[in-house]
Amino acid sequence: MTPSFEVLPGAAGSPVILHVPHSARAIPADVRAGILLDDTALERELDHIVDAHTAELAEAAAKVAGVAPWRFVNRLSRLVVDPERFPDEREEMLAVGMGAVYTLTTHREALRGADIDPEPLVARYFRPYAEAMTEAVADRVAAAGRAVIIDVHSYPSEPLPYELHGDGPRPPVCLGTDPFHTPPALLAAAREAFGETGVDSPFSGTYVPLEFYGREPRVSALMVEIRRDTYMSEPGGPAGPGLERLASALAALVDAVSR
Repeated sequence: MTPSFEVLPGAAGSPVILHVPHSARAIPADVRAGILLDDTALERELDHIVDAHTAELAEAAAKVAGVAPWRFVNRLSRLVVDPERFPDEREEMLAVGMGAVYTLTTHREALRGADIDPEPLVARYFRPYAEAMTEAVADRVAAAGRAVIIDVHSYPSEPLPYELHGDGPRPPVCLGTDPFHTPPALLAAAREAFGETGVDSPFSGTYVPLEFYGREPRVSALMVEIRRDTYMSEPGGPAGPGLERLASALAALVDAVSR
């Protein structure tokens, strides 16, 4: 049985958590039974929705970083639950059927019945994930005096129909920020590490557990969205040589914020 998530230890004094929420394709059989797509259509949807190879990217970066970061990796597909939404989400992603439990695909086709009760999936998968991530961040604050969450994502080179802001710039690396939790030094370190970057387009914001959000300045966070054509064949294809370069850049960011 595939575990829901995995916490992979780094250096005892590291403040950094590489958070990888969307890299997996695994869907438990009972959850698969509630998805309306046939097997071929589901594989195609996974090709589009999965942030492919980001777990490998985080692993490679952790191996070469001078101070090994901690890693929190989702081992189930975001089509089970999306751990970066809120279970009572009222924001715009609900308009495209992508709250905590998705009801529409990336192409706005039916994924689940519109009348699905999300609570069983939220209780089984979403809340334990959120609690474990909250604990992981609290542990870094206790051990290092601060926590730095680096949210590792990827996005397609061409916008998909579900994107509400797909007409904006699509740089090689998009840095998602939060006005409270992304200090200028963290953003500057990411720009230095990755080179050509943009900010908050086509995706914005970053993930912080609710217990700390907007209230704990010792928790900082940045989303790193990597355009997929820079390191892999789209959609859902193998990784290429760009992955190694990006792992080195991510390791450089880890080391810069660990000092």
